[in-house]
Amino acid sequence: MKRTQIGIGRASRMTLRCLAAIGAMIAGSLGAGLSPAAPCGNNAAGFPVWLKEFKAEARSAGIKRQVVNATLKGIAYHPKVISLDRNQKSFKLSFDQFYAKRVNAALIKKGKKLIRQNAGLFRSIEERYGVQAPVLVAIWGLETGYGRNAGNMNVIRSLATLAYDCRRSEFFTTELISALAIVQRRDMKPSQMRGAWAGEIGQTQFLASSYLRFAVDFDRDGRRDLIGSVPDVLGSTANYLKAHGWRRGAPWGPGTENYNVIREWNKASVYVKTIAIMADKLSREVQ
Repeated sequence: MKRTQIGIGRASRMTLRCLAAIGAMIAGSLGAGLSPAAPCGNNAAGFPVWLKEFKAEARSAGIKRQVVNATLKGIAYHPKVISLDRNQKSFKLSFDQFYAKRVNAALIKKGKKLIRQNAGLFRSIEERYGVQAPVLVAIWGLETGYGRNAGNMNVIRSLATLAYDCRRSEFFTTELISALAIVQRRDMKPSQMRGAWAGEIGQTQFLASSYLRFAVDFDRDGRRDLIGSVPDVLGSTANYLKAHGWRRGAPWGPGTENYNVIREWNKASVYVKTIAIMADKLSREVQ
């Protein structure tokens, strides 16, 4: 599969030790828990005051002043994000409705082709993390149609809007801090951080905090690229599952330990069941 080259390449000049130190510093700050920087709001009126106070909190969490200022320059409240947040309907569907909406013969056919085309990559990933190709491909396909629909919204703007919004302010404050840490770690420039409306990044839709903790440089080019590098995307997804308890070589159907690990990927029961069933179909058809 053709790999799109995206990025600045500066991380290759940083030692792995320095990168690990940055990640540990940010993770420590996040682990201590973050409270919203200023009173939340339900419209644009209070956003400028909130943003000013958030910048101070970001610096206290270990983000450098220049990273904070450059990344948040020009960021404004985005009403469309709030509208999308208030109108999530897919997870209210029955399983049959959800599966029919999200999976079809073309998606399965494409998944089989990708497993064959990337057989060596999937072998390497399974050797390292123990996660089987059909599970990774099912997640990849469901999340973005194998990278075709990863989203093109400004991740920083989306996360800032949701961090300010009262509904889940604390959760998204942590995600916004994590996104700034990704920039500080030089994995991506702010302009490259395009994704889904809720700030998910890349071909398997990592939240920024998960990106910071679980993204890996599987293609060894010096940075973690979950937008343009298929090896990084799939390796990072496998690393996430392994970190949450994936059992090497074990089944993933309902009632298994690995099925419970899939729940850590997405809490919605219809989504978990869809991943498992799609992975079963991919597994049968590629053998």
